[in-house]
Amino acid sequence: MLKIVDMALCHLDAVYDIECDSFAIPWSKNELRKEITDNKHAVYKVALDEDNVAGYAGMWHIVNEGQITNIAVSANHRRMGVASFLIEAMLAHAKKQEMIGLTLEVRVSNQAALSLYEKFGFKTEG
Repeated sequence: MLKIVDMALCHLDAVYDIECDSFAIPWSKNELRKEITDNKHAVYKVALDEDNVAGYAGMWHIVNEGQITNIAVSANHRRMGVASFLIEAMLAHAKKQEMIGLTLEVRVSNQAALSLYEKFGFKTEG
């Protein structure tokens, strides 16, 4: 059973491992740390499977809009709905904060991600 919690420093090593496994140019561990300790605009959540980080998502809340910065799922938890669970958490946070819109960037070649985002109503802009 997955649960979504706020990302904390105790999750940093696992999140960094997922980041490195998921992206060609990963954020550094220090950048991730600063997001949750210093960036007052950052909202980061992790999906926990028992006590293991299954995935994470980050968003910047600027004025009344959100920019999803990262969504990644561990190799062991892919294709199990974890990314959808994380997006739902980001959308719930945005609604609670009365954001008027969310944006994100994704590579044109990442068809799996494009399909996932379209499922949640995201539209291609450029």
